[in-house]
Amino acid sequence: MNISIIGAGAMGSLFGALLAESGENVCLIDIWKEHINAINTNGLAIELDGKTRFIKLKAEFVENMVDRSDLVIIFVKSNQTSEAAETANKFIGDKTLVLTLQNGMGNADVMTKIIDPKKIVAGTTSHGATMIGPGHVRHAGKGPTVIGMWSGEKNEGLADIVETFNKAGIETKAVEDVKPVVWKKLIINVGINAITALTGIKNGGILDLESTKDLVREAVKEAVAVADAQGIKLPEDMADQVFKVAEATGANRSSMGQDIDHRRQTEIGAINGAIVRLAAQSNFDMVPVNKTLTALVETYQSHFQ
Repeated sequence: MNISIIGAGAMGSLFGALLAESGENVCLIDIWKEHINAINTNGLAIELDGKTRFIKLKAEFVENMVDRSDLVIIFVKSNQTSEAAETANKFIGDKTLVLTLQNGMGNADVMTKIIDPKKIVAGTTSHGATMIGPGHVRHAGKGPTVIGMWSGEKNEGLADIVETFNKAGIETKAVEDVKPVVWKKLIINVGINAITALTGIKNGGILDLESTKDLVREAVKEAVAVADAQGIKLPEDMADQVFKVAEATGANRSSMGQDIDHRRQTEIGAINGAIVRLAAQSNFDMVPVNKTLTALVETYQSHFQ
Protein backbone atom coordinates (compact mmCIF):
# COMPACT_ATOMS: atom_id res chain seq x y z
CA MET A 1 0.00 0.00 0.00
CA ASN A 2 1.25 3.50 -0.85
CA ILE A 3 0.90 5.56 2.34
CA SER A 4 1.63 9.24 2.90
CA ILE A 5 1.71 10.58 6.45
CA ILE A 6 1.28 14.33 6.82
CA GLY A 7 2.85 15.36 10.10
CA ALA A 8 6.04 13.51 11.05
CA GLY A 9 5.94 14.27 14.73
CA ALA A 10 6.25 11.52 17.32
CA MET A 11 3.05 9.66 16.41
CA GLY A 12 3.28 10.19 12.65
CA SER A 13 6.87 9.00 12.66
CA LEU A 14 6.04 5.97 14.81
CA PHE A 15 3.19 4.83 12.56
CA GLY A 16 5.28 5.50 9.47
CA ALA A 17 8.15 3.43 10.82
CA LEU A 18 5.95 0.49 11.81
CA LEU A 19 4.18 0.47 8.44
CA ALA A 20 7.44 0.78 6.49
CA GLU A 21 9.01 -1.99 8.57
CA SER A 22 6.16 -4.31 7.56
CA GLY A 23 6.81 -3.65 3.86
CA GLU A 24 4.48 -0.78 2.99
CA ASN A 25 5.64 2.07 0.75
CA VAL A 26 5.57 4.95 3.23
CA CYS A 27 6.48 8.61 2.85
CA LEU A 28 6.59 10.98 5.83
CA ILE A 29 5.65 14.57 5.00
CA ASP A 30 6.77 17.44 7.22
CA ILE A 31 8.42 20.88 7.31
CA TRP A 32 11.08 20.07 9.96
CA LYS A 33 14.31 20.16 7.97
CA GLU A 34 16.57 18.47 10.53
CA HIS A 35 14.11 15.62 11.07
CA ILE A 36 13.60 14.99 7.35
CA ASN A 37 17.34 15.03 6.69
CA ALA A 38 18.10 12.70 9.61
CA ILE A 39 15.53 10.15 8.42
CA ASN A 40 16.77 10.19 4.85
CA THR A 41 20.41 9.94 5.95
CA ASN A 42 20.29 7.41 8.79
CA GLY A 43 16.78 6.00 8.86
CA LEU A 44 14.28 6.61 11.66
CA ALA A 45 15.44 5.52 15.10
CA ILE A 46 12.68 3.84 17.13
CA GLU A 47 13.48 3.32 20.81
CA LEU A 48 11.49 0.67 22.69
CA ASP A 49 12.26 -0.91 26.07
CA GLY A 50 15.78 0.47 26.07
CA LYS A 51 16.64 -0.87 22.62
CA THR A 52 16.88 1.19 19.42
CA ARG A 53 16.41 0.05 15.85
CA PHE A 54 16.74 2.07 12.64
CA ILE A 55 14.05 1.81 9.97
CA LYS A 56 14.58 2.99 6.43
CA LEU A 57 11.75 5.00 4.88
CA LYS A 58 11.28 8.06 2.72
CA ALA A 59 10.74 11.53 4.15
CA GLU A 60 9.87 14.64 2.13
CA PHE A 61 9.09 18.29 2.65
CA VAL A 62 5.46 19.32 2.16
CA GLU A 63 6.14 21.07 -1.14
CA ASN A 64 7.64 17.87 -2.58
CA MET A 65 4.57 15.67 -1.95
CA VAL A 66 3.58 14.55 -5.43
CA ASP A 67 2.74 10.83 -5.35
CA ARG A 68 -0.82 9.54 -5.42
CA SER A 69 -1.47 7.50 -2.29
CA ASP A 70 -3.84 4.69 -1.39
CA LEU A 71 -3.96 6.11 2.14
CA VAL A 72 -3.12 9.51 3.58
CA ILE A 73 -2.80 9.73 7.37
CA ILE A 74 -3.03 13.16 9.00
CA PHE A 75 -1.06 13.43 12.24
CA VAL A 76 -0.59 17.19 12.59
CA LYS A 77 -1.70 19.29 15.56
CA SER A 78 -5.39 20.17 15.46
CA ASN A 79 -4.76 23.82 14.61
CA GLN A 80 -2.98 22.65 11.44
CA THR A 81 -5.73 20.29 10.24
CA SER A 82 -7.18 22.60 7.61
CA GLU A 83 -3.79 23.23 6.01
CA ALA A 84 -2.96 19.51 6.09
CA ALA A 85 -6.30 18.67 4.47
CA GLU A 86 -5.62 21.19 1.72
CA THR A 87 -2.27 19.52 1.10
CA ALA A 88 -3.77 16.02 1.10
CA ASN A 89 -6.59 17.01 -1.25
CA LYS A 90 -4.15 17.92 -3.99
CA PHE A 91 -2.66 14.45 -4.13
CA ILE A 92 -5.47 11.97 -3.51
CA GLY A 93 -6.93 9.71 -6.16
CA ASP A 94 -10.43 8.34 -6.70
CA LYS A 95 -9.97 5.48 -4.22
CA THR A 96 -7.71 7.24 -1.72
CA LEU A 97 -8.87 7.33 1.89
CA VAL A 98 -7.73 9.98 4.35
CA LEU A 99 -7.38 8.93 7.99
CA THR A 100 -7.17 11.18 11.04
CA LEU A 101 -5.90 9.74 14.31
CA GLN A 102 -5.39 13.19 15.83
CA ASN A 103 -6.24 14.19 19.36
CA GLY A 104 -9.36 16.18 20.14
CA MET A 105 -12.72 16.83 18.56
CA GLY A 106 -13.47 18.57 15.29
CA ASN A 107 -10.60 17.44 13.06
CA ALA A 108 -12.74 15.21 10.83
CA ASP A 109 -15.38 17.94 10.53
CA VAL A 110 -12.71 20.42 9.42
CA MET A 111 -11.52 17.92 6.84
CA THR A 112 -15.03 17.46 5.38
CA LYS A 113 -14.98 21.10 4.29
CA ILE A 114 -12.03 20.34 2.01
CA ILE A 115 -12.06 16.59 1.28
CA ASP A 116 -14.98 14.47 0.08
CA PRO A 117 -16.59 13.26 3.34
CA LYS A 118 -16.94 9.76 1.87
CA LYS A 119 -13.13 9.52 1.81
CA ILE A 120 -12.58 10.45 5.47
CA VAL A 121 -11.74 7.83 8.08
CA ALA A 122 -11.50 8.83 11.74
CA GLY A 123 -10.30 6.96 14.75
CA THR A 124 -8.24 6.78 17.90
CA THR A 125 -5.09 4.98 18.93
CA SER A 126 -3.68 4.01 22.29
CA HIS A 127 -0.09 3.94 21.06
CA GLY A 128 2.14 6.51 22.69
CA ALA A 129 5.27 8.17 21.35
CA THR A 130 7.76 10.83 22.38
CA MET A 131 10.04 12.77 20.06
CA ILE A 132 13.59 12.52 21.39
CA GLY A 133 15.21 14.54 18.62
CA PRO A 134 15.57 14.72 14.84
CA GLY A 135 15.13 11.22 13.43
CA HIS A 136 14.63 9.67 16.89
CA VAL A 137 11.33 8.60 18.50
CA ARG A 138 10.61 6.68 21.68
CA HIS A 139 7.72 4.18 21.43
CA ALA A 140 6.18 4.91 24.83
CA GLY A 141 3.27 2.49 24.86
CA LYS A 142 1.08 0.15 22.85
CA GLY A 143 -2.68 -0.30 22.67
CA PRO A 144 -5.60 -0.79 20.31
CA THR A 145 -6.45 1.43 17.35
CA VAL A 146 -10.10 1.83 16.33
CA ILE A 147 -11.24 3.38 13.04
CA GLY A 148 -14.42 3.96 11.07
CA MET A 149 -15.84 5.95 8.18
CA TRP A 150 -16.75 9.41 9.48
CA SER A 151 -19.77 9.55 7.14
CA GLY A 152 -21.04 6.22 8.46
CA GLU A 153 -21.21 4.87 4.91
CA LYS A 154 -19.50 1.57 4.08
CA ASN A 155 -16.24 1.60 2.15
CA GLU A 156 -14.30 -1.51 1.11
CA GLY A 157 -11.03 0.33 1.63
CA LEU A 158 -11.56 0.34 5.39
CA ALA A 159 -10.87 -3.39 5.60
CA ASP A 160 -7.63 -2.89 3.67
CA ILE A 161 -6.46 -0.34 6.26
CA VAL A 162 -7.30 -2.71 9.12
CA GLU A 163 -5.40 -5.56 7.44
CA THR A 164 -2.40 -3.36 6.68
CA PHE A 165 -2.20 -1.95 10.20
CA ASN A 166 -2.53 -5.34 11.86
CA LYS A 167 0.22 -6.73 9.65
CA ALA A 168 2.42 -3.91 10.92
CA GLY A 169 1.73 -4.82 14.54
CA ILE A 170 -0.73 -1.95 15.01
CA GLU A 171 -3.67 -3.79 16.57
CA THR A 172 -6.66 -2.33 14.71
CA LYS A 173 -10.37 -2.91 14.31
CA ALA A 174 -13.13 -1.11 12.38
CA VAL A 175 -16.48 -0.02 13.77
CA GLU A 176 -19.63 1.14 12.02
CA ASP A 177 -20.08 4.24 14.21
CA VAL A 178 -16.76 5.79 15.16
CA LYS A 179 -18.12 8.96 16.78
CA PRO A 180 -18.57 7.48 20.30
CA VAL A 181 -15.03 6.12 20.04
CA VAL A 182 -13.66 9.58 19.25
CA TRP A 183 -15.69 11.03 22.12
CA LYS A 184 -14.28 8.48 24.58
CA LYS A 185 -10.72 9.38 23.58
CA LEU A 186 -11.58 13.07 23.83
CA ILE A 187 -12.79 12.63 27.40
CA ILE A 188 -9.63 10.71 28.34
CA ASN A 189 -7.67 13.72 27.09
CA VAL A 190 -10.03 16.12 28.88
CA GLY A 191 -9.24 14.38 32.14
CA ILE A 192 -5.47 14.20 31.74
CA ASN A 193 -3.91 16.66 29.30
CA ALA A 194 -4.60 20.16 30.61
CA ILE A 195 -4.08 19.21 34.26
CA THR A 196 -0.73 17.54 33.59
CA ALA A 197 0.34 20.35 31.25
CA LEU A 198 -0.36 23.07 33.80
CA THR A 199 1.18 21.28 36.78
CA GLY A 200 4.24 19.73 35.15
CA ILE A 201 3.36 16.23 36.35
CA LYS A 202 3.36 12.96 34.43
CA ASN A 203 0.10 11.14 33.72
CA GLY A 204 0.28 9.03 36.83
CA GLY A 205 0.56 12.13 38.98
CA ILE A 206 -3.15 12.84 38.71
CA LEU A 207 -3.73 9.82 40.96
CA ASP A 208 -1.59 11.06 43.85
CA LEU A 209 -4.04 13.44 45.52
CA GLU A 210 -7.76 13.12 46.06
CA SER A 211 -8.15 16.82 45.24
CA THR A 212 -6.59 16.22 41.81
CA LYS A 213 -8.83 13.24 41.21
CA ASP A 214 -11.85 15.36 42.14
CA LEU A 215 -10.77 17.93 39.55
CA VAL A 216 -10.54 15.17 36.94
CA ARG A 217 -13.97 13.87 37.91
CA GLU A 218 -15.58 17.30 37.51
CA ALA A 219 -13.95 17.95 34.11
CA VAL A 220 -15.02 14.52 32.88
CA LYS A 221 -18.55 14.88 34.30
CA GLU A 222 -19.02 18.11 32.33
CA ALA A 223 -17.69 16.50 29.14
CA VAL A 224 -19.99 13.47 29.47
CA ALA A 225 -22.97 15.80 29.93
CA VAL A 226 -22.03 17.69 26.75
CA ALA A 227 -21.68 14.41 24.86
CA ASP A 228 -25.16 13.41 26.05
CA ALA A 229 -26.53 16.74 24.81
CA GLN A 230 -24.94 15.92 21.44
CA GLY A 231 -26.73 12.56 21.35
CA ILE A 232 -23.62 10.54 22.25
CA LYS A 233 -24.20 8.00 25.02
CA LEU A 234 -21.10 7.17 27.02
CA PRO A 235 -20.44 4.84 29.97
CA GLU A 236 -21.13 6.28 33.41
CA ASP A 237 -17.67 5.26 34.63
CA MET A 238 -15.68 7.52 32.28
CA ALA A 239 -13.75 9.07 35.18
CA ASP A 240 -12.66 5.60 36.28
CA GLN A 241 -11.56 4.91 32.71
CA VAL A 242 -9.46 8.09 32.79
CA PHE A 243 -7.80 6.92 36.01
CA LYS A 244 -7.04 3.51 34.46
CA VAL A 245 -5.38 5.18 31.47
CA ALA A 246 -3.41 7.48 33.77
CA GLU A 247 -2.18 4.47 35.73
CA ALA A 248 -1.29 2.50 32.58
CA THR A 249 0.63 5.47 31.13
CA GLY A 250 1.85 6.74 34.48
CA ALA A 251 5.45 7.39 33.41
CA ASN A 252 4.41 9.28 30.27
CA ARG A 253 4.16 13.04 29.88
CA SER A 254 0.95 13.91 28.03
CA SER A 255 1.19 15.37 24.53
CA MET A 256 -0.09 18.72 25.84
CA GLY A 257 2.47 18.55 28.61
CA GLN A 258 5.21 17.99 26.04
CA ASP A 259 3.95 20.98 24.07
CA ILE A 260 4.07 23.18 27.17
CA ASP A 261 7.55 21.88 28.04
CA HIS A 262 8.80 22.85 24.58
CA ARG A 263 6.85 26.13 24.56
CA ARG A 264 4.71 25.09 21.61
CA GLN A 265 1.07 25.98 21.03
CA THR A 266 -1.15 23.22 22.40
CA GLU A 267 -4.33 21.50 21.22
CA ILE A 268 -6.38 22.92 24.09
CA GLY A 269 -8.98 24.28 21.65
CA ALA A 270 -9.73 20.79 20.34
CA ILE A 271 -9.86 19.17 23.78
CA ASN A 272 -11.18 21.08 26.82
CA GLY A 273 -11.94 24.02 24.54
CA ALA A 274 -14.07 21.73 22.37
CA ILE A 275 -16.20 20.89 25.41
CA VAL A 276 -16.74 24.60 26.07
CA ARG A 277 -17.61 25.27 22.43
CA LEU A 278 -19.97 22.31 22.06
CA ALA A 279 -21.65 23.12 25.36
CA ALA A 280 -22.49 26.58 24.05
CA GLN A 281 -23.85 25.10 20.81
CA SER A 282 -26.09 22.77 22.80
CA ASN A 283 -27.31 25.56 25.10
CA PHE A 284 -25.66 23.59 27.88
CA ASP A 285 -23.32 26.27 29.13
CA MET A 286 -22.46 24.74 32.51
CA VAL A 287 -18.84 23.65 32.11
CA PRO A 288 -16.89 25.84 34.57
CA VAL A 289 -14.00 23.42 35.10
CA ASN A 290 -13.34 23.02 31.39
CA LYS A 291 -13.69 26.77 30.88
CA THR A 292 -11.12 27.39 33.60
CA LEU A 293 -8.65 24.78 32.34
CA THR A 294 -8.99 26.13 28.79
CA ALA A 295 -8.44 29.72 29.92
CA LEU A 296 -5.40 28.78 31.99
CA VAL A 297 -3.69 26.87 29.17
CA GLU A 298 -4.52 29.62 26.65
CA THR A 299 -3.10 32.22 29.04
CA TYR A 300 0.04 30.17 29.61
CA GLN A 301 0.78 29.55 25.93
CA SER A 302 0.00 33.14 24.93
CA HIS A 303 3.05 34.24 26.93
CA PHE A 304 5.55 31.94 25.29
CA GLN A 305 8.56 33.88 24.04
